[in-house]
Amino acid sequence: MTDHKYEPKPDDRSDNVEKLQQMVQNTIENIEDSHDTMAHLSGNEKQQLEAKNKRREQAIEGMRQEIKDEYHDQQ
Repeated sequence: MTDHKYEPKPDDRSDNVEKLQQMVQNTIENIEDSHDTMAHLSGNEKQQLEAKNKRREQAIEGMRQEIKDEYHDQQ
């Protein structure tokens, strides 16, 4: 007897572009929110948040490239 509850789900990439676009938007909002927070920080905490924002910006660039790739794969 085969147990079907352990079968992997099919790979559905049809909404990847939309999900990635939402992730980009959320990350941009996080950067904007952090600017308000930075106004109340100083020293090391502010530097850490600035470094985090740089990583966020790099992540956005990667997600945008992935959006392009996914879009072309869907065409």
